[in-house]
Amino acid sequence: MNFSYYIAKRYLVSKNGKNAINIINILSFIITIVGTAALFIVLSGFSGLKSFSTEFSSYFDPDLKVTPLNGKVIEIPLSRKRELENISGITLLSATIEEKAFLHYDGKNDIAYIKGVDSNYDQIIKTDTILLEGSWLGNSDLQVVAGAAISDELSLQVDNYGRFLQIMVPKPGKNAINALNYRDSFSQIDVVATGVFSINENLDSKYIFTTITAARKLLDYNGDQASSLEIKISPDVDEDQIREEIEALFDVPIVIKNRLQMNDGLYKMLNSENLAVYLIFTLVLIIALFNVLGSIIMMILDKKQNLKTLLDLGASVKSLRKIFFIQGSLMTISGGLIGLFIGVAFVYLQIEYSLLYIAPGLPYPFEMVLTNVAVAIGTTSILGIIASYIASRRINEALLSQAKL
Repeated sequence: MNFSYYIAKRYLVSKNGKNAINIINILSFIITIVGTAALFIVLSGFSGLKSFSTEFSSYFDPDLKVTPLNGKVIEIPLSRKRELENISGITLLSATIEEKAFLHYDGKNDIAYIKGVDSNYDQIIKTDTILLEGSWLGNSDLQVVAGAAISDELSLQVDNYGRFLQIMVPKPGKNAINALNYRDSFSQIDVVATGVFSINENLDSKYIFTTITAARKLLDYNGDQASSLEIKISPDVDEDQIREEIEALFDVPIVIKNRLQMNDGLYKMLNSENLAVYLIFTLVLIIALFNVLGSIIMMILDKKQNLKTLLDLGASVKSLRKIFFIQGSLMTISGGLIGLFIGVAFVYLQIEYSLLYIAPGLPYPFEMVLTNVAVAIGTTSILGIIASYIASRRINEALLSQAKL
């Protein structure tokens, strides 16, 4: 093995007698460097894009959310709330109500989801980070905070107490809709917008916040009823243990979701895109490493006479194959390491100095992840080793017998 490694290292660093083979070797080395750097940069870009996309969920989604398995309403009496608060790891609870509603303001109409929240909600999510204009809900039940898209659609004016926003929902029960007098078919509250929030396009056009008292009045819920229970938990706690303790306190089937499960569609889409891009770049690397395979075969043909001499001196065909297997492996692994260094340097510079921008003031998000380092160097090394093995199998006694001494 030492003999094969010594010869392989000499072949790797020394110039060949034919200029064309030298050029092909250099090109193969450069292609390996560029391919590895590109793979790492793209994977880091997708990791950053994934973190950037899912970062918005922390502005709106709690750590855990409890909803009923059947129906729209979950009962949270004071005794149950106290038992939930006593669970180790739970730091805060907030009951919420969600329902689709019809909005009317100054002759303009829209449909959105009202979300009634209690006084703890601004500690569950960072309401100050999502406010675009105005202030968050106060003590009055006649206040709302609307999404930016809803505000634009209705031309809402913040803190305009001379013009009210009307929120209407159908009254519960069969045959509640009265075609002759539709106003009798709806429950209605008149409110004033105290603020406008902005998270992303979907949420901005979907939600309008109000107090849970106003939502219960609108939907005719009692003080123990809610649509969901949003929970904030301490960092580094056993989430599964907390889930079990929560489920034990409810006498009806419930569903408990964490932030990842609440956005499973987004995560699946991002992971699928990440996998697709990785496979595409792996295919590009495979095609690029054909150059490595070709350069090794050309080296074998060029060194055929030297190999015949080594064979006559007692070297085995197996050891001669190892020479070019090691040479090709060293070429791809060293090229991969240099490419990885270039990729890491680029990602670091992008994170620190924002070289590329998606839009003015918004740098392209990159994230340095150890997994991407392992994937990039691992993919290049494995493909390079396979290419080197295939090329080295070209050496056999029939080929060497053709060499002219």
